Amino acid sequence: MRYAEMIMENWYLLVAAVVVAALAAAAAVLLALAEPLTELLRFLERLAEQSGVSRTLLTPLYKTVGIALVVKMGDGLCRDAGESALAAALEFAGTVCALLTALPLLRAVLELITELR
Repeated sequence: MRYAEMIMENWYLLVAAVVVAALAAAAAVLLALAEPLTELLRFLERLAEQSGVSRTLLTPLYKTVGIALVVKMGDGLCRDAGESALAAALEFAGTVCALLTALPLLRAVLELITELR
């Protein structure tokens, strides 16, 4: 019975340990993906060189994808911790950041449309 009382009194330590374990697992997965991600980035660089598309157009695209991945991971961590309001705020902030990052692409599309008129 004493063990159960000790757990009930220190529940926040147990929650903190679970969150740290989840973060450690996420870091381990990211480290495991380092080599495949490097290969993917090399491929995307080659694709950009061969396609002739300007880097000023591709860089915002890569940044937007990165923002989406980070927000997705943070959203999952928040929801796992029972913080759905924080997860929703993170999603909104991520959407705003992605749109701001994509502004050069949107400007290029707008320029192209006005030139075609």
